[in-house]
Amino acid sequence: MNRITPKCNGGAKSCYDVMHFEALGAEASHLEKETAAAIKRNELSSNLTCLITQESVQDYLKAHPETVLPSIITTKTHSVLPIGYISGKRKSIITRSAGYDHLEHLAETANIASLREYCVNAVAQTGMKFLYAAAGQLNQYTRETESFERKSTAAFMELGKHRTLTVFGVGKIGKRIYELAEANGLTVQGVDIREKELSAQYSGSEVHFVSKEEAISTSDVIVNAMNLTRNRESRFFNVGYFNKEYMAQAKKGLIFINVTRGEIAPESVLLECYQSGIIAGIGLDVFSMESDFAKLLNGEQVGGIDLLAARTLVKMAIERCCNIYVQPHQGFHSDVAVRAKAVESIRHLSAWYANGGKCFNEQLPYYSNKRI
Repeated sequence: MNRITPKCNGGAKSCYDVMHFEALGAEASHLEKETAAAIKRNELSSNLTCLITQESVQDYLKAHPETVLPSIITTKTHSVLPIGYISGKRKSIITRSAGYDHLEHLAETANIASLREYCVNAVAQTGMKFLYAAAGQLNQYTRETESFERKSTAAFMELGKHRTLTVFGVGKIGKRIYELAEANGLTVQGVDIREKELSAQYSGSEVHFVSKEEAISTSDVIVNAMNLTRNRESRFFNVGYFNKEYMAQAKKGLIFINVTRGEIAPESVLLECYQSGIIAGIGLDVFSMESDFAKLLNGEQVGGIDLLAARTLVKMAIERCCNIYVQPHQGFHSDVAVRAKAVESIRHLSAWYANGGKCFNEQLPYYSNKRI
């Protein structure tokens, strides 16, 4: 809403009650509408002052160095918080993303909430889009239409009970992927370190869980839906989860799809497995170190084996020379999801105010023995 208020009269008081950073396009409009709706429902004060900007935290502060950030802000993954912001009074941050690894290290010193509902169906459908593209050899079939060649076209993978799809990470998004794959007739199984807790939540046989060892040897399709956890001390640590040694055990001809975070499945491993024939098709909505990767694609000198491999995968996909499909993390951009993102963000904001600015109703750490 970019609601502008008079400049602060000195002191260390913020000009705004809440600031929304990295709000692009339709998302900014939805944030404004949902804020107005919450005010009308008396969930937020009619005197609430807020700023909605497309800039990241660091870019906004560079342009407006006099700004004092309020006790609650909302961001996405490209914002870097000032070192001094987290010190002193406990701050509250809503990351308008399903992932939260970029703020997870602050969980003990700040209230951190993420959006766990808004993109569930959109990301799950993105996974299925990649599945149909890779299983159907879409690049080859499209390319051969130029000459209407039909004699040498490779057979595509027909989906059915004889094919096993494994979802790694059967949380909200993973569970929806599981359901869609099942609806498409595949034999579906799940891998999740929270198997015991999730089995209780999903009431019995709703999800068939297997070990990661069984999964890699039985899967025709793997869909990664895990949240990224960088903390090596956490039982959820999964950087490099799909490493070379693990992927070497896969059935030949595997289709691999990643719709959550690139660091979980290193591109150098995926490229090598594709070139050796272990993997027959790849679908990627995410990449490792995406900020650096964007710089590399735009001509800057950025190194790293996975970044270089990712660039090769993108080149192969664009040239349609291989059974590889990529997009720049668009799985959450459906028409429904972009509105739901704003709805859930304002729901967190309203809960924070209802709790006297002390905490959110749902915040990190999400996963414990008591709460999924």
